[in-house]
Amino acid sequence: MTEERDFREVAESFGTVAAEYDRGRPSYPDELFDALERLSGRSLKGARVLDVGAGTGIATRLLAARGADVVAVEPNAGMAAQFLASSPGLPLVKATGDDLPFHDDSADLITYAQAFHWIHPERAIPEAIRVLRPGGALATWWNVHDETVPWVRARDERMAAALPGRYHGYGRISEFIGHFAPAGLAVERAVLRWERRITVDHVITDLTSRSYLASMDPAERAPVLAAERAAMAAEFPDGWVVEPYVLELAVAITPA
Repeated sequence: MTEERDFREVAESFGTVAAEYDRGRPSYPDELFDALERLSGRSLKGARVLDVGAGTGIATRLLAARGADVVAVEPNAGMAAQFLASSPGLPLVKATGDDLPFHDDSADLITYAQAFHWIHPERAIPEAIRVLRPGGALATWWNVHDETVPWVRARDERMAAALPGRYHGYGRISEFIGHFAPAGLAVERAVLRWERRITVDHVITDLTSRSYLASMDPAERAPVLAAERAAMAAEFPDGWVVEPYVLELAVAITPA
C-alpha cells in the first residue's frame, strides 16, 4: 500500500512542474515516426491513435502533425491544463492507461511516449488489447541520455550523490517488453540515436521536470539545481550543450 501511495505521489508531482516539462523535455526526431510506421505496418495518416500518458502533449502534437486522428489520455490535472494551453484544438481525455474509457476495437494504435513505466502493465496491457482493433499496435518509447558520453555519465554520478535513494535514470526497454509476450503480442524493436543543442538553462529546466526533483519541495531542490547549473556552466563555458540521446522503441502487434 505504501509503495502504491508513493508511486501515485511521485506521478502527481509532475503537475507542479508542467510548464517546465513542456519547455524543457526533449522532442522526438522524424525518424521515430518513420520507424513506428514501419514496425506497426501502417501509416499514421488517418490512423486512430490514443496517446496515453500524454503529459503536456509533446508526442501528441507530433502524431497529429503526421496526420493521425489522435486523442490524448492524461490523468494529471496540472499536466492536462498545460496540454490544453500548449496543444489547442487537440482532444484530451482525463484517464489512465489502466482504465481506458474507450469502446472495444476502436483504435489502430496506442502510444506511451516516455510513459509506460507510469502504468500497471498487468492492467494496462489487457485494456490496450481490448481497445485496439485486430492487427492494431501498442507502441512505447523512451528518450534515454547516452551514458557512454563522459559528461552525461558525470552528471548522473553527481545526481546520484546529491540525491541518494531518490535519483534514478531510465531503465532499458528490455525491462518492459517482457510484459508483452504473456499477452500473446509479437514485439518489434528499434534503437535510434539523435541529439539536440540546447543552453545550460534549458538543461536545468529539463532537470526540474524530472520526477526525482519534481517530487521534492522547491526549497530542497533549489540547491541541487544550483550546484548542477554551476557544474554544467564549468563544463560548457559558452553556455551551449549538445545533449545525446538513445531513443528506444518497442511496438507490440495484436493478432489480426
